[in-house]
Amino acid sequence: MRKGVGIPHASKNRVAHPAKRAMVVQNYRRCATRLGLTMQILKQLETTRDQTLERFALRGADLERTYGPGKWSIRYILLHLADCEAIFLHRICRVLSEPRQVLWVVDQEAWAKHLDYSRVPLELYRPLYESARNTIIYYANEFYEEKGHLQWVHTTAGLRTLKDEFDKVAAHNEKHLEQIRTALSFS
Repeated sequence: MRKGVGIPHASKNRVAHPAKRAMVVQNYRRCATRLGLTMQILKQLETTRDQTLERFALRGADLERTYGPGKWSIRYILLHLADCEAIFLHRICRVLSEPRQVLWVVDQEAWAKHLDYSRVPLELYRPLYESARNTIIYYANEFYEEKGHLQWVHTTAGLRTLKDEFDKVAAHNEKHLEQIRTALSFS
């Protein structure tokens, strides 16, 4: 290891006292853990973004496939994901700007029905999804650790944090990607 780089050890001109060394090591590990969590969520957000954008290229009958009887088609899932990204981004911005807000649940069935997911052009929603997700990734990189403790109240889930919302974005997207993979696996 180069001089002055890494964790200090007991040698000339370095942290020699065991208590001070332990404190330096503990701080280093805490920082590395925080960085690791941030990097993990960023990787999840980027991976699910890239996989979802690939699915927007599906056409025709593939878009009408479902993952089970009475379930949404791939088309509906993609439209839902784009709408949710916009909602998640709005929540994240609200929490960053005005913590402790009460934010309302969204009725996904009402959105699908009243926004007429069966007719809305899918090509309009791809840029919405991509732009919202890229902005969420930016904010996660900037604030996941620094402001992740900020709280807000969801009308059905109760008290949540900004970190919770970033984690939900990735998990929600992954859940729907799994539904798309299942739909595509059926002949």
